[in-house]
Amino acid sequence: MKMTRFSEPQILAILRQAEGGVPVAELCREHGMSTASL
Repeated sequence: MKMTRFSEPQILAILRQAEGGVPVAELCREHGMSTASL
């Protein structure tokens, strides 16, 4: 099984923020991930 850096609830929260209008670049900076990952 592949290990992930973020738990499922964390991933869902990040996606909800993106859907809510938070800029993707800002989300990626806050969570330390690349824009390609999102």
